Amino acid sequence: MPADRAALGAFLRSRRDRLTPAQAGIEAFPGARRVPGLRKEELAVLAGLSPDHYSRLEQGRQHTVTDEVVRALSRALQLDEIESAHLRDLAAPTSNRRWAGPEVAQRPDPGMLRLMGVLSHVPVLLLGRRSQVLARNGLLSAVLGPALEPGSSFARWLFLDPDARVRIVNWPDFAAAAVGALRYEVGRHPDDRRLVDLVQELRRGDPDVAQWWDDQRVTFRSSVTKHVAHPTVGPLSFGIESVIGPHDPEQRLVVYTVEPDSPTARVLPILASWMAEAQASLTTGGSTT
Repeated sequence: MPADRAALGAFLRSRRDRLTPAQAGIEAFPGARRVPGLRKEELAVLAGLSPDHYSRLEQGRQHTVTDEVVRALSRALQLDEIESAHLRDLAAPTSNRRWAGPEVAQRPDPGMLRLMGVLSHVPVLLLGRRSQVLARNGLLSAVLGPALEPGSSFARWLFLDPDARVRIVNWPDFAAAAVGALRYEVGRHPDDRRLVDLVQELRRGDPDVAQWWDDQRVTFRSSVTKHVAHPTVGPLSFGIESVIGPHDPEQRLVVYTVEPDSPTARVLPILASWMAEAQASLTTGGSTT
């Protein structure tokens, strides 16, 4: 079975399992139930498909999936906007999704860099494909701890660096959303070998990643609150918002927003001043004369 069609079948099964007949608004078909959610026959009726057609979809034997079928399944499974987009990606014809030629090196969008300059009073991170760090400001490193230099992997730090779990108090909430974002990206770029290898590396390195990946959750630009335990200034709280650039949808600016006059907003200037002093000390070689 082609990998892309296997992914389509796995996603459909996971969404079918989470939806009961009562939630779908139908009477359960008679007979003993062996699945937690809808039976394949029940979903087929809801979507207006024949049971055989739906079985071929879930078993990866249906190579052509029309837009009409995707829309019908999205409605029947009560998918949200992001899940529906993910289903469209998984159902896209294989011939339309082949990786075309060598990848051009990722470079930060100039407009995004200008926006980062305007937002210098809060932590900001610019991410590209595969969660690669394209740029970040000093406050981001001051808050999270690691340098996260351009070219490094934010996902590898988040899942493979033990300090990430210590620094981010609500690490499971934030990390689960990050896994959902990786799944969404894999759906868009199933032939990106480096992306697939990254996911496999993270699944091997962290059992939580493996569990969340198997849950088939999909997220994209989700707003997540991040609570940080800073070793010097104490607890910090941020609302994490993502901005997609108009020129390159593969780049997203991750902004750590704060409530005005909140404890976190009041302490950030202190962190910034310490950061500036440390940088000045490095520049002058530590001399005070």
